[in-house]
Amino acid sequence: MRNRLGFLFQSGALFDSMTIFDNIAFPLREKTNLAERKIQEKVQSELEQVGLMGSEGKYPSQISGGMIKRASLARALVQEPEIMLFDEPTTGLDPLTGQTILNLIDSCHRRLGFTGIIVTHEIPKIFEIVNKVAMLHEGVIQFHGTPQELTASEDPVVRAFLTGERAGES
Repeated sequence: MRNRLGFLFQSGALFDSMTIFDNIAFPLREKTNLAERKIQEKVQSELEQVGLMGSEGKYPSQISGGMIKRASLARALVQEPEIMLFDEPTTGLDPLTGQTILNLIDSCHRRLGFTGIIVTHEIPKIFEIVNKVAMLHEGVIQFHGTPQELTASEDPVVRAFLTGERAGES
């Protein structure tokens, strides 16, 4: 039942009129013919995987930003996608919660084996969970390689990006 593509949006994009359980169950109910019992099993499993057991009856307005991100991740992963797109997955989170979300993405990646594409400004935190980095500059790929190759790059645009200084400044 693998779905081709999953998304984790910056805002979480949960339905505010649905409980966390129903938000996670939504794609299964809409896109599969699974029996409700099987849907409940899959949702409970994802709730456990993302650390949200006990929150399934709450609504998005009743949970924290980090919990919204985890519920959104569970909804995206419940169909076991082959490819996951993450749009700024740590935006709006404190550093500790942001790192928790990155660790969760990493553990879910190892568990499900999806290909993940993460759009982020969280440099160098993201380096701990990625294999390759692509850096865009003015709409063009300025760099592509490993995190280690990026940090070792002598390219002035890459250096400026990593240090927060404009190219040519010291």
